[in-house]
Amino acid sequence: MSTNPAAKIKEFDASSLEKIAYNAVSTIPTREPNDQYRLGFVIVTLLKEKNQSLEQAVKTAGARILVSESEAVKIIRENLFASGIRV
Repeated sequence: MSTNPAAKIKEFDASSLEKIAYNAVSTIPTREPNDQYRLGFVIVTLLKEKNQSLEQAVKTAGARILVSESEAVKIIRENLFASGIRV
């Protein structure tokens, strides 16, 4: 029985919304990495659809963050602003 090598991962372009969103949440401490991915996914959705506020997005994600929600919102907002996105 043989196994195939793992598939190559293609990184998003540095200027893509996905990369910007995941970078914006990368400094937020979470209980598990999946919590950070979940939060990043919700921020990507927020940036694409603009259907909720940043505060609502953090709450909607349900990520187990190790800081207060208001602190997480502040960090994400600052990181997005540094990338040229106002939320």
